[in-house]
Amino acid sequence: MHTHLECGKSVARSALDSTIETDVPRLLAVLCIVAVFIPAFFMKGAPRALFIPLSLSVAFAMIASYVLSSTLVPMLSIWMLGEQKTHAPKERKFSFAAFQRRYKRIVEKFTSGRVVLLPIYFIICVAIIVLVAPRIGTQIFPTVYNGQFEVRLRAPTGTDIDTTLKITRSVLAEIKREVGPKNLELTLSYVGLQPADNPIGPIYLWTAGPEDAVIDIQLHDKAPVDIQKVENSLRLKLAAMEPGVRFSFDPSDIINRVMSFGAQNPVEVNVSGPHLRADLAFAQKIHAKLLGIQALKDVEIAQSVDYPTLNLDIDRARAGLFGLTARSIMDSVLEATASSRYVTPIFWADPLTGISYRMQVQVPQRKMESLQAVQNILVGALHGQAVLLRNMAAVKRGVSVEEYDRINMQREISIIANVNSDNLGGVATKVRAAISSVGKPPRAAIVTVAGQIPIMEEILSGLGVGLLAAIVVIFLMLAANFQSFKLAIAIILTMPSVIAGVVLALYLTNTTLNIQSFMGAIMAVGIAVANSILLVTFAEHFRRGGMDSDDAGIEAAGSRLRPILMTSIAMIAGMVPMALGLGESGQQSAPIGRAVIGGLVFATLTTLLVLPSLYATMQRKATRQTVSLDPDDPEGGFYESKPVGQGT
Repeated sequence: MHTHLECGKSVARSALDSTIETDVPRLLAVLCIVAVFIPAFFMKGAPRALFIPLSLSVAFAMIASYVLSSTLVPMLSIWMLGEQKTHAPKERKFSFAAFQRRYKRIVEKFTSGRVVLLPIYFIICVAIIVLVAPRIGTQIFPTVYNGQFEVRLRAPTGTDIDTTLKITRSVLAEIKREVGPKNLELTLSYVGLQPADNPIGPIYLWTAGPEDAVIDIQLHDKAPVDIQKVENSLRLKLAAMEPGVRFSFDPSDIINRVMSFGAQNPVEVNVSGPHLRADLAFAQKIHAKLLGIQALKDVEIAQSVDYPTLNLDIDRARAGLFGLTARSIMDSVLEATASSRYVTPIFWADPLTGISYRMQVQVPQRKMESLQAVQNILVGALHGQAVLLRNMAAVKRGVSVEEYDRINMQREISIIANVNSDNLGGVATKVRAAISSVGKPPRAAIVTVAGQIPIMEEILSGLGVGLLAAIVVIFLMLAANFQSFKLAIAIILTMPSVIAGVVLALYLTNTTLNIQSFMGAIMAVGIAVANSILLVTFAEHFRRGGMDSDDAGIEAAGSRLRPILMTSIAMIAGMVPMALGLGESGQQSAPIGRAVIGGLVFATLTTLLVLPSLYATMQRKATRQTVSLDPDDPEGGFYESKPVGQGT
């Protein structure tokens, strides 16, 4: 509209002509941006769940923007500009018109030297992608330290709960000293097993016995504490303070826990099969290899296989003489060592309130602290004389698996670890290499990688395939609009600059390739394509008006300089606050802004400086006649005139 006003047209005529003139490129730009998100509907699993809402919101927002730009914006511009008839620019030393003329001279030089320009452009893009991209870490979501961390401790297997409680209290005291009592807002600790009648509530505890404890720490919002340094310091101090206790600093935020999809830690390797001892030996080899990976921390085997037990060898013949059975003997042992709740449920109803309470009988634990005490358990009576366990069974010490975990009904051994780096993709490569270096697993055993690694690989793979599919869809749409594969290729060839810009921006800002930065890359691709469509559309208009391809590309670049710069600068400026990562959870969305800024900076330079040369190269042998296939199109290459009386 600004251009039409400079030609001396009225405001109303400028609004109408500019709306009609840009109708097709605006519609095509909207469709291309929407097309970028269409592949999300063909994804599966986590990528689909994450991207469908984004795709729908972007699609409807773009459709609404097109409708408003075709209806409301022209009317508002007429009302706001009034009866202004001309909009002649004022000549100033640093006016936009002077800048536009200098820009056209630069584009003219670039176009005349495109034999050198285009190879340099492709070499730079490929070099950045090939050399810089492998140095960028990959993960699902960016790491955000929200003042929370979790300490999981495991005392020697079989430690009683009272001892574990003492250790937990001393660990809590050390944590308070490390972070400072003023910076500590809340602590939540859990020691031992979950209650038998409530196995669902504490879903993220993963405690297997009385020797386990979990401590969750919440710091104040503005506490001047570096959680990474605190964890590293505590890891050394706690190991020296409690040498027999294993400590693990696990992710405590909900995103990491959900993205692990039921796994205990971000990295988990499972060895499952029918032969537990053989699987354990193989898992120990993998454990030794994973210990050598510096990017991993807190590497351990999750299951304990040496839990202390008492093995009872019952003399069934002797027991039968006393009128006892193996079941009755074991019930007596359970009641003495645990409680009667596991043998005979007893309920007592309060006569005043009618509320029922569970009752249980148990021998005081302090009286069951030796092998002799267990051997003297009363298991029955005969003729008024007590029958002790030692008379019915041989009691010996032994060990057993503390907890059986299964996957697909097969027992499994899990090697768990936390990540000491933001590059989960690099960790995944090293973990798989470590597994391969161990050799073949035992017969019928299966080794699987769980945690965040398979989810990340699935998401990034789905996004990569989706992006390629989107490029194909955009290419076909452009070819259908311009009725030329060459013009579609010219626009598609600007996309490497977007990818190179995103890669370089992520590398310079030390940002990983994750879902957020991938969103930013997709947004940058859509906007870059929209700007390229605008320039190529007007270049074709000028070429069909009589210009050769070189002059048409230069003229289109000059005439579309203002809208392309306005679109790109507005988008970049809007993304700067997000890219800085300010505010609460700002680092969570910062990768979007950084990817968009990097992609658009490179894409804008490419559209304004390189695309005219690409256009001129693609259309250097094209005629002014269109390649329309419509036989009724008088400007098409297959026009068929009709006899008089039947229309023209």
